[in-house]
Amino acid sequence: MKSNVIIYLLAILFFAGCKKDFLERDPLDELTNNDYWSSENNVETFSYGFYERYFKGYGAGNGWGNYFSGESLNDDFANSAPAQFVQIIPSSAAAADWTFDWVRRANVMLAGIPQVPMDDEAKNHWTGIARFFRAMEYHRLVSRFGDMPWYDQVVDYLDTEQLYKKRDPRTFVTDKMLEDFQFAAENVRVENGEKGLTVNKDVVLAFMSRVFLFQGTWLKYHDIDQEKAKTYLEAAKWAANELMLSGRYTLGPDYRSLFNALDLSSSPEMILYRKYAVGILTHALHSNNNKESQAGISKNALENYLCADGLPVALSKVYQGDQSIGNVLKDRDPRMAGTVIPELRLQGIATNYSTSGYSVHKFLNESIKDLPEGNLSGNPTDAPVIRYGEVLINYAEACAELGTITQEDLDKSINVLRGRGEIPNKLPNLQVSGSSAMVNNIPYSDPKKDPEISSILWEIRRERRAELMMEGFRFDDLRRWKKLNYTDTRNNITINRGAWINKNDYLDGDGKSRVANLVLEGGGDIGYIIPAFRAESQRIFDNDKVYLWPLSIDQITLYRENGSELTQNPGW
Repeated sequence: MKSNVIIYLLAILFFAGCKKDFLERDPLDELTNNDYWSSENNVETFSYGFYERYFKGYGAGNGWGNYFSGESLNDDFANSAPAQFVQIIPSSAAAADWTFDWVRRANVMLAGIPQVPMDDEAKNHWTGIARFFRAMEYHRLVSRFGDMPWYDQVVDYLDTEQLYKKRDPRTFVTDKMLEDFQFAAENVRVENGEKGLTVNKDVVLAFMSRVFLFQGTWLKYHDIDQEKAKTYLEAAKWAANELMLSGRYTLGPDYRSLFNALDLSSSPEMILYRKYAVGILTHALHSNNNKESQAGISKNALENYLCADGLPVALSKVYQGDQSIGNVLKDRDPRMAGTVIPELRLQGIATNYSTSGYSVHKFLNESIKDLPEGNLSGNPTDAPVIRYGEVLINYAEACAELGTITQEDLDKSINVLRGRGEIPNKLPNLQVSGSSAMVNNIPYSDPKKDPEISSILWEIRRERRAELMMEGFRFDDLRRWKKLNYTDTRNNITINRGAWINKNDYLDGDGKSRVANLVLEGGGDIGYIIPAFRAESQRIFDNDKVYLWPLSIDQITLYRENGSELTQNPGW
């Protein structure tokens, strides 16, 4: 019952958030200063206003957040019209999402907490919550724009000196974020409201592992500050390890049930999830996985999955090839079967076809697929926001990036993931010797490995891609590793390849192929589907400027008109 109350409240806050930000209205500033900060309940209610911003889950209404094709500018999707890099400088801050509304909101909360009649423990807890959300917003801003002006106080709307202050260095801002996270990790309660639905210490630690893995690897691979990179990677490792040592989480027994469940409250893996309910808050991800045509998973993504012997497809003796969907899925990483439907869905035959022929069912719940709530935007399946499986991956990657990875580290992270549940054909343990990956005590190196990456780091990144497939991470992962060149469909043709088919296997009663419109590699009737067959549809990576978003024209102009300077990002 309490869960439904929280859903109602967060749904109301979501729809309110679609309007002009309420912190921009004078009446609320009055209320904030005079009346609002009078009880701990009011502070708690205020904190819920942040949830939709950072814990989107599967979104709401006709959307599905960043899951599945909500984030498709990567090498996981073989679309007929690949998502493209930003090429035009936006005219407005709104278009660029350059906004400090949420920083201000966090600072308003921080300014209000000391006025509330509650003990020091409660004040420190809620201060930690506010600082957590401030750090989350700055992470979003820094990851998009780089250097950012840092604000830790509520700025008056007439204070032009502060409003138009110059950008602070990225590392200065990230240091402040780390201070915020450290305070939150020390002071936010282990138990705070309903487990899995509200921010507690575990949520802080989990996001800390995510945020500082991103920031540390960004500094490392973009060659900004190697000492700071090490500091942030150590923070990511520490946060992940704290959760691992707590013993409060284990992996769910079934991979796919993490994404298609009607109720995630009993999942031992969920650190935070978003609750949905028919008639209150729903989404459209489930129906998109079932009823509609979809952007298909790429050949490149499928080849990421290891074979059952723990080796990549280029080395494995059990790999069956890819000339049937059965062969593709046979003797592979069990997570692959939890992600991909064991049948081809081809345009011309299926209305819910996939552009590559390979379709995803990771998010499909068979028990409701033909019911009203399984259709359109009425889907009620719960959404993971952050889960223990990601924390294990974050830990392993941080260790590898620090150059300290040991077999013990792998055994309590990657190999725990490989041992999930009571499934058959589990992958053998990943082993390490120096910087080399091993399986069954035999070193190996994937022939398709990036030559700039050690074999053990390559395998950890492979594991991350498999575990988090289509959960909205891949684009940011490639950005922080400085590997957006992987997304170029012209230079990496397996991104723009789908299933291998023979058109003559799909004839109608008149002997004509029902899939005649599909374009195959080589131009004949047998070969791999090419979803984006037009030259003008290709996604080309040819400029490092796209690692950061451009700043909007109106903000640069506003700064200049107020006697200050807002410098544009490199290359723009």
